[in-house]
Formats: sequence, C-alpha cells, structure tokens
Amino acid sequence: MSLHNIRVVLVNTSHAGNIGGAARAMKNMGLSRLVLVQPEDFPSSDAIARASGATDILDNAQVVDTLEEALAGCSLVLGTSARDRRIPWPLLDPRECASVSLEQAGQGGEVALVFGREYAGLTNEELQRCQYHVHIPSDPEFGSLNLAAAVQVLTYEVRMTWLAAQGRPTKSEKLETTAMLDTQPVTVDELEHYFGHLEQTLIEIGFLDPQKPRHLMPRLRRLYGRSGITKLEMNILRGILTETQKAARGEPHKRRKE
Repeated sequence: MSLHNIRVVLVNTSHAGNIGGAARAMKNMGLSRLVLVQPEDFPSSDAIARASGATDILDNAQVVDTLEEALAGCSLVLGTSARDRRIPWPLLDPRECASVSLEQAGQGGEVALVFGREYAGLTNEELQRCQYHVHIPSDPEFGSLNLAAAVQVLTYEVRMTWLAAQGRPTKSEKLETTAMLDTQPVTVDELEHYFGHLEQTLIEIGFLDPQKPRHLMPRLRRLYGRSGITKLEMNILRGILTETQKAARGEPHKRRKE
C-alpha cells in the first residue's frame, strides 16, 4: 500500500502561504504529490516560508490549467465540501475518506484529495467530478477551516489508517505498550540476565574484583529483590549498564530520549 498513489489537489488557491502550509502538512504525514490548479501566486517566497522545510514538495508540485488535468489517471476522486449541496452525494468524514483512499491505493489505483478555494471551496460542477464528498465535522458555530489545516486533517487520517494497515504502532498504541511495561513485573530469568550484566559491568569499571568478590552480588540481589522492578525499569537499568560499559571502553554513546 503506497502513499505515493495519493495526490493532493489544490484548486485556484489565492494565498501562496496556504500552498506552503499544505506542503508542510503533506510532508508531515508522508505524502509527496501536490497538484495546483491555476494558483494565483506560485512560485512564491511566501509559499517557501510557510513550507518550513517541505520545499521539495513545492519544487516537484505539478501546476495545471484545469481540474481535468489534475485528475488525469485517477480512479478515485474525493472533494472537500464545507456545506450541504442541493444534490445529495455520497458523503464521508475524514476517517472514512482515509479508509476508501487507501483501499483504492492498495489496489494500485490513483487517488486525488481535492481542496477548493479559500473563500468559496469547490463549485458544484467541480464537486460533481468527485465520487465522494468529504466533510470535516468542525463546530458549526465556527466551521471555517484554513486550507492548510483542512489538508492536515485529511492527510493525518490517511497516515493513521496507513500505519494501522502496515501493522506499525500509532502513538496511542506506543503509550499503551509503555504503560503495560511500567506495571508488568520482570521475570526471574530476566532478572538473572540483568545480574549477569551488572556483575560484568562492575568488573569492567573496577568496582568488583572477581578474585575477591566478597558478598557484593548477594547483597545487590537482595536489594533488587526488594524493589519490585517492572519491565520498563529493567529496560532502563540495562540501558544504563550498556552505556556505562561503552564509557569504560572509551566508545561513543548516545543520550537516552524520553
């Protein structure tokens, strides 16, 4: 399943900064194909500034004169709509949009996520070229959404669905895993591996003389036995020992990231 099969199409964008913001949103979420239909100001230094490093998206953006050109080769087109239209049309929320987009992309199809003008969105004629309309359920009291923000919402949902399909953990799943490790006690064999690692480290730094060990390791065993160590805490302790060994050998080491 390739994210490269999904393109973002911006129609007649009036503010160059929004093009840059959209490019940044795309790169954040792993999408790279941007198509611009008659942008009013592009290329632009404002777009580059708002892209904040996603200039490769701008450099490779395709600029075309018509929506038909932007949708060439697509088997699925989804158009964003901020309001109800006179003609009923299949309507999706952003999560459903991501699901159908990735299903089509997974079959080798080309998908277009189409966004309209800042001041008026897509025309009825443009929306009729889309198989689905996508509505972001913002607060009706303040439903106006910035163009780049709308791109961020849809591309975020695409990435989350893609990650789930790849079997790669999302942020919430990582947090759940961390929480589980922080409550799950270590096993006896894990503790034995740790004691072996600890003893070897203490020897390497000269704290333990293997010829005269005295009662150091039994006392440390008793100490750790009272601690009720969790799996996460064990990971931290093993990491400390590993970096201690590297420092003792004069090897480069890295700082631990929280």
